[in-house]
Parts: sequence; structure tokens; C-alpha cells
Amino acid sequence: MIWLVLTRFIIGILVFCLSFIWILRIYLRHLKKQHHKEIPGTTIGIFHPYCNAGGGGERVLWCAVRAIQEGYRNRNVSIIIYTGDHVPPETLISNAEKRFNVIIEKSIKFEYLQRRRWVEAAKYPILTLLGQSLGSFLLGFEALFLHVPDVYIDTMGYAFTFPLFKVLGGAKIGCYVHYPTISTDMLARVAINLPAYNNSGAIARSRNLSSLKLGYYKLFAILYGFVGRFADIVMVNSSWTENHINSIWNISLRTNRVYPPCDVSEFLKIKQIPDSEKRIKSIVAVAQFRPEKDHPLMIMSYFSLLQVIPDELKERVRFIFVGSCRDEIDEKRVEDYKDLCKHLSIEDYVEFRVNVTFEELKTILQEGTIGIHTMWNEHFGISKKH
Repeated sequence: MIWLVLTRFIIGILVFCLSFIWILRIYLRHLKKQHHKEIPGTTIGIFHPYCNAGGGGERVLWCAVRAIQEGYRNRNVSIIIYTGDHVPPETLISNAEKRFNVIIEKSIKFEYLQRRRWVEAAKYPILTLLGQSLGSFLLGFEALFLHVPDVYIDTMGYAFTFPLFKVLGGAKIGCYVHYPTISTDMLARVAINLPAYNNSGAIARSRNLSSLKLGYYKLFAILYGFVGRFADIVMVNSSWTENHINSIWNISLRTNRVYPPCDVSEFLKIKQIPDSEKRIKSIVAVAQFRPEKDHPLMIMSYFSLLQVIPDELKERVRFIFVGSCRDEIDEKRVEDYKDLCKHLSIEDYVEFRVNVTFEELKTILQEGTIGIHTMWNEHFGISKKH
């Protein structure tokens, strides 16, 4: 009797969910027709909640936008960018030129997301990967109701939005993957109890906690693989990313390796300054101020260097950190790095250059002597090239 009641309950829940999805799908198709009246032709919706950030992912975004504008100039194609950066369109487009030297036509439409906090790591102190992924699912709902596109492209790695736009919105799904949300390397690190920015020392020291986290990662990998397979076409930025995506999503025939845009023509124009003529010898690190870039490792390494060189040479050495901040969390991280430098008494030998323009970046690189990058499993290293 209990099993019969339970079975009926489960069937009832399934019928309700399927009915709700069906009704929602019909409503969104109606909404799509309304959107087509506002913007005739084919609409391409690009999901990039942090489009005003200044990292390699944003360079790819703006180069992709430029390529679409140039390739489909006379084909009645419109671009919509879903963003959580509440900045005027003119400023967003202007920043793309200032930071990346990418000139964009002003015909883009921006849909402004109100709930970007749902994808911020700080909101999920535990089960961060799952929390951010489910948060992106909810944020995707908001984006879908703002505009139902014909083609949906995710350029930030929010694979959990794919089913929404495909099943409910009826869109073709494309994505550009910079870095898999979960990889076999991450599983291996937890399995061997190795601490990392996403594997705390407390968990790494506990066999039981490590086993629980490994199980959580494996379950998440199954979910990640399921939603990833909704993509009609997948672009990845390197063979490293390609191998991991093929391993988890298992859609290799739909996966293409497309290297990020690394136009070095502007850098080739820079007049080189011989090191012998540089009064200050600067070490330059170009990377967004995010945990995985491991800035503390660079700071500690620099501290060790300053301990072994003569005092007169210290005055001629500087470490310049160049990068962008996406939000207040990144800005707070920069302040933490500055505090670490003060704690080590090396603040006079370190500079932080945040959100610099493209011209400023060229000057810093021209005056630099050494370049350094410390991200574990750097999948492409676009920061060394843009």
C-alpha cells in the first residue's frame, strides 16, 4: 500500500513538472515571436555576465562579436549580450577598444541581468561548484525571459544554462570553453590529498573529508557532462581543454579547437629597450586577480628573491602585477595582496596596476625585463599574449 501511494506521488510530481515545462515552453515561444517583432531577423544571444572585465575571456568575447559583425554584415543578424555589468553600452564598447584594441560597431543590444550575485563564488562557501552552477541556471532563466534568441552562445563556462535555452527557448546552442568547470586533474588533486585554492588544507589533511569531496566531484562531473551534451557546437581554446571536455561531455564530433585571438601586431611595433638601459628591472605578471592565478605564490617567491640580492640592487627591482578586477570581491583580493606585501615589508618594491588600458599595457611590457605566470594547469596562457 505504501509503495502504491509513493509511486502515485512520484508519477504526480513528474506529470506536474512535465506539464509546467510544456506550458513554459509554449509561453516562451510566444515571447520569442514578440521579440522577433522588436528585432527582426536572426538574433544571437551571448551569455557573458562579466563582459566589462578585462581578462582573456573578455578579449575572446569582443573578438567573437567583431567576427560576427563582419561575417554577417548584410544578413539581418543582431547580437544581444546578457551582462550583469550595469554600465552604459557606449562605455562597454569603448572599454573593449581601450583594453583590447578591438573596435566594435555600436549596433549591439545589451540585456542587463539583475541577479548576477547568484553566480558569485562568495555566495557559496561550501559546495561552491554546485552552487554557482545552479545559480547560473537561475540567472539563465532571467536572461531567457529578457530575450529569447535564435542562437545562444555561452562564453563564460555556464553549461547549466544550455538545457534552458535549448528545451524551453528552442535555440541552437554554442559555447566557447576556456576552462572546464571540473576536470580529471581536479579529481586527482583531491584523491592524493593535495591542497589548492579550491581544496582547503583541512580537507586535504582528512582522508574522510577528501573521500566525501571526491564523491561530490564525481557526481558533479556526471551532471556537468549531462548539461554539456545539450550543446550543438562546442569550441575549446586548447588541446588541454579539448581532452577534458571530450572526456566529460563525450561529444567529440561536435567539439572544435579554436585558439583564442592573439594578435601580436601591435606588440611587434613596440620599440625594444635594451635591459642595459633600463634603470629599473621589472618583473611583470599579467593576469586577472582571481584565486587560480596564484598571486600569493608570486609574492612569496619575490620575497625570497629579495632576501638574497644585495640592498643596492633591491632599489632597482620592481614586481608589477597587471590585471583586471571583475567586481568588489576581486578588488578586495587585491587589497589582501597589498596587505601581504606590507606584512613581508616588500610593499616599496611592488606595484599593482588594475584595469589598465591597452596603451598602458604596451608601455609596461616595453619597460619590463622578466615575465612570470604561476597558474596551475594554465590551459592557454592568453594573458601572456594579449
